[in-house]
Amino acid sequence: MVGVRGFIRIKEYVIHGVLFTCALVSIATTAGIIWILAVESMGFFAEVSPVAFLTGTRWAPLLEPKSFGVLPLVCGTFLVAGGALMVAVPIGLGSGIFMSEYAPKRVRAVIKPVLEVLAGIPTVVYGYFALVFVTPRIIQPLVPDADIFNAASAAIVVGIMIVPTIASLSDDAFRAVPRALREGAYALSATRLEVSTRVVFPAALSGVVAAVILAFARAIGETMAVTLAAGAMARLTVDPFVSIQTMTSYIVQVSLGDTPHGTIEYQTIFAVGMLLFLITLSFNVVAQRVLHCYQEAYD
Repeated sequence: MVGVRGFIRIKEYVIHGVLFTCALVSIATTAGIIWILAVESMGFFAEVSPVAFLTGTRWAPLLEPKSFGVLPLVCGTFLVAGGALMVAVPIGLGSGIFMSEYAPKRVRAVIKPVLEVLAGIPTVVYGYFALVFVTPRIIQPLVPDADIFNAASAAIVVGIMIVPTIASLSDDAFRAVPRALREGAYALSATRLEVSTRVVFPAALSGVVAAVILAFARAIGETMAVTLAAGAMARLTVDPFVSIQTMTSYIVQVSLGDTPHGTIEYQTIFAVGMLLFLITLSFNVVAQRVLHCYQEAYD
């Protein structure tokens, strides 16, 4: 018979195996996605030069004459993501400072879940919100010539979407700063604002930078809200009030169409997806490096 000690050991082995399987499934899924992207992209780059793909200024794989320059999609993606940061960073950092330095525990207990609910709203809802409210009620009264589908409205709603990411992560970074630093500043007659901006913020800068980079990566990968709000016209422009197309919205457009499997047009989905994956991965790696290399250590 198996004793109590043996039963506990068997149970630990089973739990260890289950947890290892869960980790293995995650790794295998990621590896499978990368494999599919790589294989299909190789077929695309066998016919299209990588240099022409990365440096071309016209993207028209579905029209004659065909052109496979991805720069208009990259430009549209960064236009939306950059505009989203302009909206989200002030609001997110302000919310994080308020929750960590100003808000009473009861108020913070309400604001934190509300931000999490905001992060849980389906992205398609944000897209329709941009179409029926942001563009006609905010953008077009200020810029009458703005298109119905435009980068500015997409940037606004994506910025609202990533506010919880910046607010939550920056709040955690601010709260990780030792209380002794705050008390020392207060002992020197510093105001609460001076403590927040001159002591707490610099001490938590690595966490704040990591939060902004992760939010930027999240904005780059947004799909449905951008597809509905920004339009489907690939153009190389920095004008936020015209219709543009991002990498994710192009993938949606072609995936929902009648593009035959195995054609060069079909393989553009995977080439653009691979580029998007590499960009997002780069930002995540940079965020982790910043957090690791510049994180303050307190005894």
